Amino acid sequence: MRQEDHEKEEGDQMYRSGIKSLIRFTAVVALASLPVFSQTKAETGAQCTDCVPNEVIFQLGVPADLPAVASTYDLIPEPLGQVGTPPTYRMAVDTSRTSQTAEQIVSAMGSDNRISKAEVNRNLSAVERQGLSWTLGRSWAIGRSWAIGSSAKAYKRNWFENKIRLPQAHQISTGRGVTVAVLDTGIDLNHRAFEGRLVAGYDFVDDDSDPSEVGTYYTNPVYGHGTHVAGIVALTAPDAKIMPIRILDEDGVGNLWRVTAAIIWAAQNGADIVNVSFGYPDNPFLLEDLIDACDDGQTIDGKLFTELGNNRLMVVSAAGNGGNAVPIYPAGNRISPQIGVGSSNRYDKLSVFSTMNRGDVSGGDRFIRLVAPGEGIVSAIPGNRYATWSGTSMAAPVAAGVAALVKANEPGIGPEALVDRLDDTGVEWECFLTSRGYEIDTSRVDAFCALNNNQACGSNPGACQQNLSNER
Repeated sequence: MRQEDHEKEEGDQMYRSGIKSLIRFTAVVALASLPVFSQTKAETGAQCTDCVPNEVIFQLGVPADLPAVASTYDLIPEPLGQVGTPPTYRMAVDTSRTSQTAEQIVSAMGSDNRISKAEVNRNLSAVERQGLSWTLGRSWAIGRSWAIGSSAKAYKRNWFENKIRLPQAHQISTGRGVTVAVLDTGIDLNHRAFEGRLVAGYDFVDDDSDPSEVGTYYTNPVYGHGTHVAGIVALTAPDAKIMPIRILDEDGVGNLWRVTAAIIWAAQNGADIVNVSFGYPDNPFLLEDLIDACDDGQTIDGKLFTELGNNRLMVVSAAGNGGNAVPIYPAGNRISPQIGVGSSNRYDKLSVFSTMNRGDVSGGDRFIRLVAPGEGIVSAIPGNRYATWSGTSMAAPVAAGVAALVKANEPGIGPEALVDRLDDTGVEWECFLTSRGYEIDTSRVDAFCALNNNQACGSNPGACQQNLSNER
């Protein structure tokens, strides 16, 4: 497909007033716990291509067993980090002592009753990154994106604003006093869309206090992803603060160690809501535990995360772009302080690329509880420009922005109640989706109903009719 040239808006002037002094990273050993995705089967042979080489993650019931465990599995004795109680350790394989891969070691740990939740340190990706086997992708290489170009005027007149009744909602709340952490590829700190709206963030890729995006147009297909996502939050909740946290590199790839550290950092530094527009098709045990603890500091089975401090977080996760019912994690986990978000289009129908669970999954236990506009969304991109992108990555920040409006209006509402509010006050979609051959049961976010706690916001039985969208 031919890559289209950018249409530079006349009169654009680069703002030079970006954040010059973000808070410096505090080296806390507790942050050094990696979230890792579980393997669906034990793998042997060559080193995996979608994980950090020669690293294993596991939970240990008795910390005093660590030296013996390290010796048994040929690990370097000093942990690379740990988190939680009982502790989860990140450790390196001693390649001078063994030729076993991390995957082989994880497989062997499965029969060791001293150890639980052993996994490799998986990589994860922005859900719009091209070339993934588990997503249709929505990058410039195959679809609508920032490569097409747009304008500041179009940004202020996004089609979705009226669809979710954002102008009416802004008469009640604009998000003042709430902070949304955007965990992504970083952002353009100097973009005018963020002027006066940023708080200090961090770069967990380069380990410094400058979370600016890194990359080149066309060379790095997801360059601009984080800026675009953050711009949607800024538009939806114009007085909320944005905390930019870079956890994905210029190719849209991160690892789960960074994610755990970033969520903890966001909690420790005052975030109220975390936007997660990335994922992986295997279930992340440690990330699942951490998100589970974001509402009260501990998991349902009692694991403590004192590293989160007293702040509580709602997590908004993009559903994935596989166009099927296969869950992408962490959105695929139904956890009380998290809401997974699919994508709707301007015709108020499910986007053809959006992951959406069947209505009868786990006896009706929906893992994607909400949809939000995610097609043809105009937002910011680096270089003080604006452009269009499509994907569940664009839907998630719409939901995160609406959550910020509610949180600002009701400061005492907790993460679990906030998740329920967005779900319960949306426009109900419950119908048979003929294009996929199964029932869906979800709701499309409505900002005005969310703010008024109107749990009779209406239904849209036509959501499952023929999809008229031209977005491909």
